[in-house]
Amino acid sequence: MNKNIKRVCFLLILTALTSHLHAQETFVNDISYPYLEKLIATAKKNYPEVKMKQSQVNAAKTTYNQTKFAWLDGFTASYIYSPQSSINISQPTIFKGYQLAIGLNIGQLLKNPGATSVAKENYKIAEYEQSQYMLSLEAQVKRFYFAYLGAQADLRLRSNAVIDAEGAVKQLKYAFQKGETTFQIYNSQLNSLYNQNSFKVQAELAAFTAKTNLEELLGTKLEDIK
Repeated sequence: MNKNIKRVCFLLILTALTSHLHAQETFVNDISYPYLEKLIATAKKNYPEVKMKQSQVNAAKTTYNQTKFAWLDGFTASYIYSPQSSINISQPTIFKGYQLAIGLNIGQLLKNPGATSVAKENYKIAEYEQSQYMLSLEAQVKRFYFAYLGAQADLRLRSNAVIDAEGAVKQLKYAFQKGETTFQIYNSQLNSLYNQNSFKVQAELAAFTAKTNLEELLGTKLEDIK
């Protein structure tokens, strides 16, 4: 019986060592920086807030261009027509025919440089905010990409752990039926299998969530980006 117990203990130790080797898996080797650049470019192209920032820049630029020519509003032009044959006794005129009159609004002319300066600064602010958002979006895509790879690696780890646990259960079930191990040891491995399956379900959820978060920024499915 002692020999059989040693055999079972060896099996359990071997299972633990195999799980430890799986635990050494890393997602670093899965990182593809060219693919990451494609993800970033896709997000900058599709994400709605990127388009909103560009619209804000365009609006600020339009306002700035309009204020550069707003000084013309300080001038008003009109014309007076005096027929050649008419005689105005109350307001006699020397010139006959069409006469052009130009008015000047000093207040408008003095106000325009300040308005132009403010519009120019607003235009710069819109550009700065756009640049800041692009950097933030790029960093967010990287974080979600790494999180997705990490979740995939963890899912592989959990899947392998389930396979190992299933193998151990089969071996212990056979040993238990032959009377080579106790029900307590066999039941303990069954609980371990249950726990590993539970961890796998959590890892699957984490992987799908990470994929969804990344695709939200991309505006398309990961499978569509080659």
